[in-house]
Amino acid sequence: MVLAFAIVFQDPEIMGGLAAEGTFWTDLWSVIEAGGWVVFDHMELLFVIGLPIGLAKKANARASLEAFIIYMTWNAFINAILQVWNFGVDLNDTEALGVKAIGGIETLDTNIIGALLISGMVIWLHNKFYDTPLPEWIGIFSGSAFVVIIGFFVTLPLAFLTAWLWPMLQGYMFQLQDLLAGSGTAGVGSFVFLERILIPTGLHHFIAQPFKYGPAVVDGGLTNFWFENLADISDYSGTLRDLVPQAGFGLNSMPKVFAPIGIGAAFIATSKPEQRKQTIALVVPTAVTAVLTGITEPFEFTFLFLAPQLYVVYCLLAAAMAMTVYAFGVSLVLGGGLISFFPRFIIPLSTNHMDAIIIFFIVGFIVLPYFPLVNIEV
Repeated sequence: MVLAFAIVFQDPEIMGGLAAEGTFWTDLWSVIEAGGWVVFDHMELLFVIGLPIGLAKKANARASLEAFIIYMTWNAFINAILQVWNFGVDLNDTEALGVKAIGGIETLDTNIIGALLISGMVIWLHNKFYDTPLPEWIGIFSGSAFVVIIGFFVTLPLAFLTAWLWPMLQGYMFQLQDLLAGSGTAGVGSFVFLERILIPTGLHHFIAQPFKYGPAVVDGGLTNFWFENLADISDYSGTLRDLVPQAGFGLNSMPKVFAPIGIGAAFIATSKPEQRKQTIALVVPTAVTAVLTGITEPFEFTFLFLAPQLYVVYCLLAAAMAMTVYAFGVSLVLGGGLISFFPRFIIPLSTNHMDAIIIFFIVGFIVLPYFPLVNIEV
């Protein structure tokens, strides 16, 4: 949200002369924008450090440190290997697709995929070897040091495999990007349906994250792409789908705003009179949270296990909503909920794309009455 507001406040189309180049206002918000990019520019490190906090069975903080060291070692190995042997990648071309500086090391852009794989490997090593007793004379190498030593030698062959295989895989991924970007309305609907239906398993992140932060449809992820091009998108006078068709995969958050209203109303309307207060106390906070922030799991789980077949209907309706909006020419990378919608697209796009905003809400409120059908059987 900070990043979105910073970009909006530097747009002369919106702020007028206040946002002219060289003014204190523009300079201030450019500094704020620089801080806002930190999370997105270092997403891999956040995954590497954060995963052990939740999955390590002991000494989580030490596991995070181990993961960071081993991950950076892996990237350093890749850098050195590509400098010595020719795998078809020029690390000196910093503008080339598939190359990225991570922690100051020029390496292959494995994005969150590499981060998850290396961090997951370190978690396994940590859980298995952290408490391994060593002879007293080398006891200083026990604990985290032992895990890092093992990780050092494990990541060396992994780095060779990555340098050899990843450029080829990237080629296939770039082809897949082109295929998905041109898949149109059906592709958007399929993506939204899969993202929703996988929520009970927790695997929805593996569908959504490569689109949001990975190279599934655009290099660097849709979130970065949207922020980087927000000013140009705002100035464009044609339809958003013509300009950024791949942003249609960012419509997966649209149902998060409208569905909880209809489903929550159905819960309250069909509840027994003596249980209505308890129902309201349960439904309203979770529905409001979902609408404002996009955190829908607590709300969805209130009916998921009672009527899983109707959860499938809910996912189909969510896909239909996104497909309908996209068919009308609206292509947006939305945030988590209504709060982030304003700085991401309502404010910056209101100048030249008010029609898209109107279509977005009209379709949302037209489909909204169908969501109560999800809970009739419940």
